[in-house]
Amino acid sequence: MSVSDNILSIKNDIPDHVKLVAVSKFHPADVVQQAYSVGQRIFGESRMQELEKKYTALPKDIEWHFIGHLQTNKVRTIAPYIHTIHSVDSWKLLSEIDKQASAVGRSICCLLEVHIAQEESKYGLSYDECIRFLSEGLWKDCKHAYIGGLMGMATYTDDKDQIRSEFKGLKLFFDEIKDSYFPEDSRFSELSIGMSGDYLIAIEEGATMIRVGSSIFGEREY
Repeated sequence: MSVSDNILSIKNDIPDHVKLVAVSKFHPADVVQQAYSVGQRIFGESRMQELEKKYTALPKDIEWHFIGHLQTNKVRTIAPYIHTIHSVDSWKLLSEIDKQASAVGRSICCLLEVHIAQEESKYGLSYDECIRFLSEGLWKDCKHAYIGGLMGMATYTDDKDQIRSEFKGLKLFFDEIKDSYFPEDSRFSELSIGMSGDYLIAIEEGATMIRVGSSIFGEREY
């Protein structure tokens, strides 16, 4: 199937309230354009230089999401056009996003990355670290970077019960955080979980946003 067919097939499988982030990293701009041509508008990238090139080459109504580990010294470059950053895991990073978003007069949605997998190699805050981060309250002073929800990646495994358990745990945590820290803030609404191999489980467990790459674009072109 073509990229266009893959997009349409996935959209047919997911509820209207779930946003599809097409993970276009390592795929050229002309392939991204194929997805765009059938109505896909949200794309996810993880490398600043690659994102910059695609932003320049592709239509300006694309909603760009940064989904990889982000270094503070890269924020300035993407701040003029990035919509959502899925990988905020420190006050230092959130503060820099706020500073650079302020400099260009924009508001950037930030998702706190929570470590839910049984793999040390993955980034993210533990549940306790996330609560400490929110309890300290420094994020409340940000005017141009706001916390819009949580992101998590399940363990890379064929054990669907484990994946489901990890997603279910993060959804319970999301609800707890919403009630405790954002009860009146409608912007805190996104739970970004689920990728090509597990997005249907993620949707069943409460995802509002899924990040799908290989099921759309095929294997990456490194």
